[in-house]
Amino acid sequence: MSTAKSPETELPQPSADDPHAPAGMDRWQSAWRNVVTGNALISVLSVLLAIIAGSIMIAFTDEQVQEAAGYFFSRPSDTFQAIWEAVWGAYTALFQGAVYNFRADSFAAGIRPLTESLNFATPLIVAGLGVGLAFRAGMFNIGGQGQMLMAAAAAGWVGFSLDSPWPIQMIIAVLAGLAAGAVWGGIVGVLKAKTGAHEVIVTIMLNYVAFYLLSYMLSTQGLLQAPGSNNPKTPPMDPGAIFPEILGPRFNLHLGFILSLAAVAFVWWLLNRSSMGFRFRAVGENPAAAKVAGINVGAVYITVMAIAGALVGLAGVDQVLGTTTSGFSVGIDAGIGFDAITVALLGRSTPLGILAAGILFGAFKAGGFAMQASEGVPIEIVLVVQSLIVLFIAAPPLVRAIFRLPQPGQPTRRERKAKRAAAAAADTGSTTKGVDQ
Repeated sequence: MSTAKSPETELPQPSADDPHAPAGMDRWQSAWRNVVTGNALISVLSVLLAIIAGSIMIAFTDEQVQEAAGYFFSRPSDTFQAIWEAVWGAYTALFQGAVYNFRADSFAAGIRPLTESLNFATPLIVAGLGVGLAFRAGMFNIGGQGQMLMAAAAAGWVGFSLDSPWPIQMIIAVLAGLAAGAVWGGIVGVLKAKTGAHEVIVTIMLNYVAFYLLSYMLSTQGLLQAPGSNNPKTPPMDPGAIFPEILGPRFNLHLGFILSLAAVAFVWWLLNRSSMGFRFRAVGENPAAAKVAGINVGAVYITVMAIAGALVGLAGVDQVLGTTTSGFSVGIDAGIGFDAITVALLGRSTPLGILAAGILFGAFKAGGFAMQASEGVPIEIVLVVQSLIVLFIAAPPLVRAIFRLPQPGQPTRRERKAKRAAAAAADTGSTTKGVDQ
């Protein structure tokens, strides 16, 4: 009886580079599998699908495309050319309005759209961090609007009432805004920890409370309403409280963008390098197991919502001290509190992902106005694209099915083929062994 094994009948072993990789998978195959089954690729493909859908809507709403479609069967090339010109012109205008204007006379003028995108992205980044941090702890922070409004009210009151030189007044206004946002978010954490109230319901209700409370303060003399005015609006911010422009008066980019980058670094350190961040993630994964391990789950809920509220509150501070320095009304949040949910979802609740998603959505906002002005494309199409991004992110199996990507935990076509080959080789080896016997 033969005892030696032929090379053809030996089953492939797991890769030494990745002991958890399936049999027969080398380092590069393992890396490719991680890419195609990871969440980052789903985010990128979701944006791509949303842009393709936006292209279809741009083509359908373009007048020249509609005109050429009327005689499509006689000259179909005209329709396709009109579609190309409409889509290419719209996205070229979007790029020039969001990244770089090739028609500008100088480099400084050319990069002004990029600074506009970063300016729009500034509050989205910090608000997205507040929502994403709560997500990591297993909580849904839907109260971004209320946290922003309360932070704006506190920072705005300090900004126009406290007569102090720069940067003292600015620092106090920032701290007041952070404290107000932390308190408004902390209320949610306390109710969750002490009574078990669901944070989604509480945050939505607190949004209404904050909205009408700010409306009252803006309509009351001695609180936030400008003296001698009947309009529900605050006085202008004092020069000592305004964020300075970091690139000069030609650009709208202000100190708030630097604070947003600092917030990204802080949240990254908090989640990945601190024991508090470990407790946040543990509670987010399994609150019951975290409690058994000795973690005070109630304290985590309070702490994470307070920090999340402060981060979202910083977005309100950015609006008051950096964007609408001439005074603000009840619409100061500009929908950022809800856009932050989209940013956090697209960024997969990771600091660097939220940074990239915030810049992308800031570019959409800046470029959308340019696209509407130069090409006549409705700004609502940009909003539809943003909504579709959320839709595709919320349905990863749909994205994977469209691009024929393997589902997580399931073998790829290469792996299935290798498994079948290994099984066939094993059968051949068994047959050979029987013959030898």
